[in-house]
Amino acid sequence: MKNIKVLIVDDEQTITQFLMLGLQNEGYIVETASDGMQGIAKADQFEPHIIILDVMMPGMDGFEVCRMLKKKGRKLSIIMLTARDQVDDRIRGLNDGADDYLVKPFSFEELLARMQARLRNQFPELGDSIQAGPLRIDDRRKEIYLEKELLQLSPTEYELLKYLAMNQGIVLSKALILDKVWGYGFNGEENIVEVYIRSLREKLHDKDRQLIRTIRGAGYRLDVK
Repeated sequence: MKNIKVLIVDDEQTITQFLMLGLQNEGYIVETASDGMQGIAKADQFEPHIIILDVMMPGMDGFEVCRMLKKKGRKLSIIMLTARDQVDDRIRGLNDGADDYLVKPFSFEELLARMQARLRNQFPELGDSIQAGPLRIDDRRKEIYLEKELLQLSPTEYELLKYLAMNQGIVLSKALILDKVWGYGFNGEENIVEVYIRSLREKLHDKDRQLIRTIRGAGYRLDVK
């Protein structure tokens, strides 16, 4: 999926920060709002694909926010969060236009799975393609194109370049890249990242290191226009 925008509307700052950092790390574009009125205003400006909406907020609660957003007729998916585990609340949320419902506490992995399901159902046009400047990633076919050139990549090179593309403009440390590309169980040296970055630069014709930049002491950043 490409350029997916997510709006988090929740008055609990710890939850908001946790979700924002986690979703950004997964490649989503994220904005936040701390109450219902601000959430409606942000939705109008930001035009998110998905809204993660808390039910229990001061002033305007999530049910009312959901109703107002759905009345606007904009194409979006709303996943409601609540500390309540009452069937009546879930039914009310769905009747007000929510597309899905999660009861706190919930796992981040479950939220991601539900988001991806909603995206496939409501935004099939986004498909499995990621566009990052001259790079086009077809995740279904596991292919990456530089303009019209199909890059000949190993599976690990593919996952590394895809991860850089999903986080374009963001500095990624070697440790983070190892966790996301090689996995948490990897016991090798961090220098393996340098080896694969060097190989990617060769295949991307990035001799001057303007596409994949080395940020001294911090990591790597994909810069595309």
